[in-house]
Amino acid sequence: MEILLASLMMIWGNLTASNPDASFEQLIQASLDAKNAIVQTDPVKEVDPLIPVNKMDPQKDAPVVKGIYVTAYSANGSRMKTLLQLLDDTELNSMVIDVKDDRGYITWKTGNPELEAMDTTEKIIADMPLLMKTLNEHKIYPIARIVVFKDTVLAKKNPEYSFVNPDGSVWNNGKKPPDSFVNPYVKEVWDYNIKVAKEAVKAGFKEIQFDYVRFPEGFEKRADILKYKKDERSRIDAVAGFVKYAKEELQPLGARVSVDIFGYAASVPAAEGIGQDFVKISQNVDVISAMIYPSHYSTGWFDSKVPDAAPYATINGASIDTHKKLESLEKNGLKPIIRPWIQDFTASWVKGYIKYGKHELDEQIRALKDNGVDEYLLWNANNNYTPGVSYK
Repeated sequence: MEILLASLMMIWGNLTASNPDASFEQLIQASLDAKNAIVQTDPVKEVDPLIPVNKMDPQKDAPVVKGIYVTAYSANGSRMKTLLQLLDDTELNSMVIDVKDDRGYITWKTGNPELEAMDTTEKIIADMPLLMKTLNEHKIYPIARIVVFKDTVLAKKNPEYSFVNPDGSVWNNGKKPPDSFVNPYVKEVWDYNIKVAKEAVKAGFKEIQFDYVRFPEGFEKRADILKYKKDERSRIDAVAGFVKYAKEELQPLGARVSVDIFGYAASVPAAEGIGQDFVKISQNVDVISAMIYPSHYSTGWFDSKVPDAAPYATINGASIDTHKKLESLEKNGLKPIIRPWIQDFTASWVKGYIKYGKHELDEQIRALKDNGVDEYLLWNANNNYTPGVSYK
């Protein structure tokens, strides 16, 4: 704007110097002609908000990550001793620790006055510096897990950030206990989660892993019933926009960005209902972590009657689909590290399930290796991990 004004002042000066009797109307017309000339020689380019950011890995010295999920309660309690021993005794080398949990609570006192004023902190990790010191002593690569849009705490405190029923109540999914979500269209929700992420980086975490980066399951069935803020963007672009924003904000701090995503998202077209597009999300992350638990696939997937009972076949099929889905990004140098979540729990709710133990873990890891996938994360909600597994 300043350049344009300066140019117009120069034009007016030149015109009045060459033609002192020029009328006001002539000056205005000359200015408009000049402005048009300036615009034509320096056109405004259309910018796609989802064009990938520079994918320079901010953690080039990171190890080949083989990790486990750790709740904030485990990180702060007696179970941590057992988990540290597991990593000391095996090739496992990383912990994914809840810093913003499934309820929406920030799990340690960040010292950030804006976050603490939100009253959404539940101090579960009593001494974060001590925790980070311990992880460093055991040469453990620290990853901070942040549950983004599933956030019952924030939804209750700020219904305008959430989805509201026709009767004015905040929507929940009816589970026990019920979960509420916040709205991916709301920029304040983005900024809130990025603030948490930045505090986690300050605390010493090398990577921020965002989970529940989506709308609620089945949202398309209630999208026209619930009241919530939205704009012209599709749900897919709203979610992918958050991921890009997170990458732009965290990469300069030296932190990797990873995202958890449904495993089947690699095998199907974009999940428009929940706003997850495997490729659009992957192009703006350093690591993509598909949750390819065999128990999460229904009858017929990968030619298995019960995918849960066929751990090798299921992980093999999911890995092949993941590579195929990311072929376009690989050609453009945008393919992220593939680091899936695999199953270290028994899914007793699945018809035809099998008990998971050493053999089932070994089979999943073998399938990953056969597909050139060296990194993975183990999920067990209670942090009880199977002994004797070969992680080589």
